[in-house]
Amino acid sequence: MAQPITTTLDTEQQRIAGEALCGAVVDLIDLTLIAKQAHWNVLGPRFRPVHLALDELVTAARKFTDAAAERAAAIGVSPDGRARTVAEETSAEGFPAGWQRDTDVVEAITGNLAAIIRRMRARIDATDKADPVTQDLFLDITARLEQLHWMWEAQLA
Repeated sequence: MAQPITTTLDTEQQRIAGEALCGAVVDLIDLTLIAKQAHWNVLGPRFRPVHLALDELVTAARKFTDAAAERAAAIGVSPDGRARTVAEETSAEGFPAGWQRDTDVVEAITGNLAAIIRRMRARIDATDKADPVTQDLFLDITARLEQLHWMWEAQLA
């Protein structure tokens, strides 16, 4: 299909912002999947607070995924959240199968958040000149992810 959605960004601005947004969509979908996998498989004395904190993370990641995907669509870039794309392109570290101790879950979530935050910060830099509107979205998402990272990492102290 021809380009059905137009944008006021020039071709290079659209490319830079679109790549950053599509990468964010992939990472945030994977973060949602990782957090749900952990949510269903956490065990241990801190089961309940970890289980509930994972729900909070899923809610935030889903909200951010939708915001990034809709921003991509708004600038004429088709977002790709298919399973194959997510599996091939994610920046996340992943999560093991099976039951996991609560402390291992906290470590894994902290590591995944850190990996995604590093990529989000790179996207903030990439979109600085190309599309400040997209950069602003990434600033908001990253601020919340960093807050969540702090809350998860504090459980390891």
